[in-house]
Amino acid sequence: MKIKYNIEHPLDSPERTLYHKEIILQKKFLKKLYEQWYNEFSKEIKNLPNNTLIELGSGGGFLKEIEPKVICTDILELSTNDMTFSALNMPFDDQSVGGIFMVDTMHHIPDMEQFLCETNRVLAKNGKMIMIEPANSLWGRFIYKNFHHEPFDTKGTWTIPSKGPLSGANGALPWIVFERDRQLFIEKFPNLRIETINYRNPLLYLLSGGVSYRQLLPDFMFPIINKIDFLLPRLFKQISMFQLIKITRL
Repeated sequence: MKIKYNIEHPLDSPERTLYHKEIILQKKFLKKLYEQWYNEFSKEIKNLPNNTLIELGSGGGFLKEIEPKVICTDILELSTNDMTFSALNMPFDDQSVGGIFMVDTMHHIPDMEQFLCETNRVLAKNGKMIMIEPANSLWGRFIYKNFHHEPFDTKGTWTIPSKGPLSGANGALPWIVFERDRQLFIEKFPNLRIETINYRNPLLYLLSGGVSYRQLLPDFMFPIINKIDFLLPRLFKQISMFQLIKITRL
């Protein structure tokens, strides 16, 4: 049975995000999953232009511990931030950023067209935006629509109500922009090329309990669950919960 943690701080408060960080670091399944995602980022960094590297929506994550040169940013005022700003108005010069990294951030950004304009402006030639986001697969859609607090509206537009940094969301937004409306994205942003969309991770996040529920399995089971989590999407991508998206600036 899922047991919900006793959370005292509002969802959009800095205290809630820092509380999430404590949970991520303490839960083996969840921490290992984040490490996998960060390792995907690390693989790309050595091939990126020698420019500024930033993480948007760093929140409760720990990318800085793995890649110290990445500037960790958030819209919330957090003690762990290197910089604090909105992704819709990035304080960087044109074509000065080599890489933009995000974990579950894009689907909280309220205006995709404005955000992608900013991304196109700040990314250097051959720079990349690399992100982990919810997958609109059969399994992912079922979980997000029935067991997750955030909206998952596949009929949505490129904008979402700006209720707050975390409470405003549409988990289907990356799928809407890069898959459902791919031709529109190509027409609006010819300099941004969709390099890969890789569906992944059907089980690890779910069994970790995320940041709201207790881990469902003991730590010693991680290696076998990790292997199953790796293999299942390669057999049937519609069993995925997340997607790794890579966008290159031409």
